[in-house]
Amino acid sequence: MLPRDSQASTEEELLKLLSDPFGTEISQDSVVIAILTSLAITGAVFLLFCLLRPFNTIVYAPRVRHADEKHKPPPIGKGIFAWAKPVFRTNEDQYVEKIGLDATVFLRVARMCRNMFAVLAIVGCAIIIPINVTQSAAFSKKSNFASKAAILMMTPQDLFGDIFWAFIALAYAFDIIICGFLWWNYRGVHKLRRKYLESPEYQNSLHSRTLMITGIPRSLRTDQGLVEITDSLRTTPEVPRASIGRNVKDVPDLIEEHEKAVIELEEVLAKYLKNPDSLPATRPLCKPSKKDPEFTNKEEKVDAIKYLTARIERLEAQIKEARESVDKRDAMPYGFASYETIESAHGVAFASRNKHPKGTTVNLAPRPNDVIWKNLPLDAKTKRWRRFVNQLWITLLTLLYFIPNALIAVFLAKLGNLGHFWPAFQKELAKDPKFWALVQGLLAPALTSLFYYFLPIIFRRLSINAGDLTKTSRERHVIHQLYAFFVFNNLFVFSLFAAVFSFVAAVVAKSREGGKSFMQIVDEIQPFSNIVTSLCQVSVFWVTWLVQRNLGAAIDLSQAVNLAWGSFSRKFLNPTPRDLIKRTAPPPFDYASYYNYFLFYSTVALCFASLQPLTLAVTAFYFAIDASMKKYLLMYVFCTKTESGGLYWRVIFNRFLVGAFLANCIVAVMVGARGRIGFVPWSMLAAMIPLPVLLIAFKFYCKNAFDNSLKYYTKGDVSKGSEAPAPIDKEARRRDRVAVRFGHPALYQKLTVPMVSEKSKHLLSELYRGRLDGDLGATAGFSDVYSMKRMSKDKPGKAAGTTGPFEFVSESNMDFENFKDRPEFSAEHGGDGSVYGHISRPGTPSAMSTMGGSERGRSSSRDSERTCLGDEAPGVTYPAGYHHTPSNLREYSPSRDRGFGLNRTNTNQSNPYEVRQETGLLQSAAPMGAQTPRQQYTPYSPDREGSTDYFRPLK
Repeated sequence: MLPRDSQASTEEELLKLLSDPFGTEISQDSVVIAILTSLAITGAVFLLFCLLRPFNTIVYAPRVRHADEKHKPPPIGKGIFAWAKPVFRTNEDQYVEKIGLDATVFLRVARMCRNMFAVLAIVGCAIIIPINVTQSAAFSKKSNFASKAAILMMTPQDLFGDIFWAFIALAYAFDIIICGFLWWNYRGVHKLRRKYLESPEYQNSLHSRTLMITGIPRSLRTDQGLVEITDSLRTTPEVPRASIGRNVKDVPDLIEEHEKAVIELEEVLAKYLKNPDSLPATRPLCKPSKKDPEFTNKEEKVDAIKYLTARIERLEAQIKEARESVDKRDAMPYGFASYETIESAHGVAFASRNKHPKGTTVNLAPRPNDVIWKNLPLDAKTKRWRRFVNQLWITLLTLLYFIPNALIAVFLAKLGNLGHFWPAFQKELAKDPKFWALVQGLLAPALTSLFYYFLPIIFRRLSINAGDLTKTSRERHVIHQLYAFFVFNNLFVFSLFAAVFSFVAAVVAKSREGGKSFMQIVDEIQPFSNIVTSLCQVSVFWVTWLVQRNLGAAIDLSQAVNLAWGSFSRKFLNPTPRDLIKRTAPPPFDYASYYNYFLFYSTVALCFASLQPLTLAVTAFYFAIDASMKKYLLMYVFCTKTESGGLYWRVIFNRFLVGAFLANCIVAVMVGARGRIGFVPWSMLAAMIPLPVLLIAFKFYCKNAFDNSLKYYTKGDVSKGSEAPAPIDKEARRRDRVAVRFGHPALYQKLTVPMVSEKSKHLLSELYRGRLDGDLGATAGFSDVYSMKRMSKDKPGKAAGTTGPFEFVSESNMDFENFKDRPEFSAEHGGDGSVYGHISRPGTPSAMSTMGGSERGRSSSRDSERTCLGDEAPGVTYPAGYHHTPSNLREYSPSRDRGFGLNRTNTNQSNPYEVRQETGLLQSAAPMGAQTPRQQYTPYSPDREGSTDYFRPLK
């Protein structure tokens, strides 16, 4: 009997732990201590930021160091609080100019939350707290119960009867306040968006008057076919300049593998050459890549430096060969069509918004750096299936995460609970309790934080696999998925798990007794009343949790993680020069995660507003603090990686309406459980039916009033569709650069060059056994970077000593300021031509400056290639093989020699190879509207350095 009794007690103990796995019972003293502790630590972290900020501009003001004059934020003095004046005196119009529309809309959302919850807190606390406290005191006195803690008396735990009409009226008041703030800010975002559409930056950009057409049938996959598709809408007589996509097949994968190999080689060299005066006794080893056909035994380790350099050479040769054969492949089911005017492009896009002309989908083109190119060829059927699979995975992850979450809360957060079921571990706990106390304090938060760190990454990859065409749409989907995950797992599962688990356990126990039906058992248990009691008790936890969010906001402001990680990695790890350069750049702002936090905190506060109105006051205080802190961070620290032009607003708007609806559901549960004693309060529940109807009506009103003008510059005049199209102006069309600006990056993307610290330059000739004669021609591996011998600085005209195909960077030059004009660095840190000055896409003609139409030359450290057509045929050109008229059977380009194929050289002060040759990707390319056979091209000569015989700017 003893083993059986022991097993029964173990099961009872496990059920007891699972009935409240997250430890939601918190005393009033614990709440006060948690609030005071959180505020004290927040104040200390904030003071630490004020003290450290003047002495570390790399971390606390990278935008001041790197942004151009137009986008540079106001200067800050060295005083402790000198940052406050420029932050609080900058208005919204200045925000748009300095930090972009996405960041401006984010700050507007933060201010909206601050003001909205301040009003809700005043209304809620003024009405709910007096009602709850007086009714709870009267109930305790009538029932002769002991007085409860003050924080629990603020909840409706002891309320019954007609008093819940006040909560119904409050639900209407809350919805009106929420909708009022949303409407006001919808108007504000609409005004900002219209100013953005009318700004010189947008008006002078190519994507603003370009359409992206997907799902093109095979019979129309030509440039002329794109024109036929747009003409079928008959909204404008203007004929667009069109460019059909090319099938680059494995080139993007090869480039990705090449970049991975370069990064791996840099890491190997950084570790091996950490101390150049005392190298390790053995050379580094690595396992060959599973994708490398040169090695059959993938488990055998080889010399890492030799293998990686050889692999890089092979990949570059494959990339070069694949790029030259692009024209032999058929066209893709997507393309771009650019108009001379924005009105024409937006008019066509508006006319096609609910149509599929000739089976295609026509949308306004995003920025070129916003496109997810590998998803453009996907057909509608494939995308539907992928979206279904993606939604299935996300649903499973969202629904099943509560299992490991509950186990972490039960066993890892309280290791003593694990000892009850594992006697051997209990002995270890008894041997060294201090050590395991430290593990208990770090393990559960570390695992949870690690999961939440990777969760947005997981959702981004799932969204890409589902077929999202742009990074902006991917981020919007990530916001939606994160919000659903957090609300389900961190709000409802956390808050209701104990009540639901107790209800299920009680039903099982009652059913074993027999003699009662399921409905009788439910009536006896009263699950909804128990749910209300559970929610009232757990509301105390959410008050302390929301207070602690202030600490997270202060840690964000202090940039403590970046400071600590930078110091730790420099001392104990082996950062590569590329890593050190990127650490001095403005980090990209993760809009999806931060918006999700705002939305989740708001939803928690709205759902518990009627249960514990203190959540409203705490949330208002949090947004008052964080709205100010985020102003500083967005102005001086973070950058927008991919500017969407404020397109996140509608996602935020919809989620706030969802939060309001969930808050109404909580009130409905309270009313249904406590509104009438003995029977269901149908009249009260009926009075709440209009609430969701009003929310839906408000949603459609805002959609009809604002959405079209938010997206389209003009709706066009569809009444003039009967006019015959104007004849094609070939000269005007050839002045545009649609094919190059919206060409697949795999056709022109510059290959990454391994970076090595300059202090190790003298050792590289001993380590590197490859090409040491400095002749890195077209067949010698790194053909797109170095094809001329490096010239000596000390002896002009003489070749310098050779060290191999590497880029050497001195420690004094390992700063983003020296590399911000290079797309490989700027692409990850907001360098899309809007922060650091105009940066052309590598390998493409210099685009018209988005700063107002002027054309700026790029820095000589990373200049793009040019293709010179001469006076005879100025205009657009394509990369090699990228021709105006595609053909599935073409084996060569039927074009006559135009004498283009310019290979520019440039000088890089931080690179020992002063004279460098850009890739010959554009050699022998055909201009739009003309087809000439490929012949030997004329190499670029240094005496043409001052030539202006390049592309004409956009109109």
